[in-house]
Amino acid sequence: MKNLSQWWQLIQGTLFDCLEEELGPITKKQQQLITALEILRIEDNIKCYHGDRGRPKKNRIAIARAFVAKAIYNMPTTRILLDRLQSDINLRRICGWETVNMIPDESTFSRAFEEFSFTQLLLKIHDTLIKTVYEEKIIGHLSRDSTAINGREKSERTSYNNKKSKYKKGRPKKGERRPVKEASRIEKQKDMNLEEMIIDLPKICDAGTKKNSKGKTETWIGYKLHIDSADADIPISCILTSASTHDSQVAIPLAELSNNKVINLYDLMDAAYDVQEISDHSKSLNHVPIIDVNPRRDAKLKEDLLEEKKVQKFLHWESSAKIHYNNRSAAERVNGRLKDEFGGRSVRVRGHEKVLCHLMFGILALTVDQLIRFIQ
Repeated sequence: MKNLSQWWQLIQGTLFDCLEEELGPITKKQQQLITALEILRIEDNIKCYHGDRGRPKKNRIAIARAFVAKAIYNMPTTRILLDRLQSDINLRRICGWETVNMIPDESTFSRAFEEFSFTQLLLKIHDTLIKTVYEEKIIGHLSRDSTAINGREKSERTSYNNKKSKYKKGRPKKGERRPVKEASRIEKQKDMNLEEMIIDLPKICDAGTKKNSKGKTETWIGYKLHIDSADADIPISCILTSASTHDSQVAIPLAELSNNKVINLYDLMDAAYDVQEISDHSKSLNHVPIIDVNPRRDAKLKEDLLEEKKVQKFLHWESSAKIHYNNRSAAERVNGRLKDEFGGRSVRVRGHEKVLCHLMFGILALTVDQLIRFIQ
């Protein structure tokens, strides 16, 4: 974090003063935006179209900077962003337009957003940022969790695999041959590389269900965002899947994705990830998996867990695994901030690539904000 700390001191001590002389008083939100743009350096990752044949494209760098502003200001629509750019002189100039007439129309913003979506520009910027910040550093805990993303589109899945087997339970009849049970997705992932695992995950918009903190079942139509978060509430990796995808199916590819960027000691996961293959994979990466136990239908195990909890409470004692597991609240805070402050609840685009792009603008803004909080 040393280089980032020096960078922040330079921004705070020099850049803000220069911009205030040029633009006038700068608000805290504008300072947050300027800091994010300086650290992300989006312009280094976008191709410049000057000198190409044909009609020149509108300035994609300024449009990308404007979408970062949209996430930081938590604006639900591009129309609101355009109205703000026309009325807020400082915001407009920070993004890269000197006059109102230079701002492109809404359709140009839409085409640029589509380009950013299909080139996976934001994923590359986030990967570069995380690798740069955590180079030769060790993270204590990596918390793994998912959050529901409501979509504004119809579920593409029209039928589910609820067909009853034509074979009766029990011993097969004489001469009857039953098909071999197909391996689960987690079992297949043993023989796949990272790219194959990510391609194999379902990405269509469909219906998902989960139990909330009060034990009640909630249903939504859209997607599910799976995030690995570091101790300082910093998103390290994320994968977007269909809403119906079980958390355990994404654990191994998400672990591989994070392992390519950072070094961590502990993997913290809730009971949804209580699968032997996930634990074994975590150990193969030289991590210590701490996974909440899922008793499933084992009544005896449920009783034992409750008794153990009572004894620990009576003795005012916590195991070392429990102390480490308490750090998993980082995942909840990251999910909450993404939705409440950086546009995670206002998904207006359709399709996996575009939804991921919208969320990644928020992830980038959240990552920079948490990094600055961490070094202050």
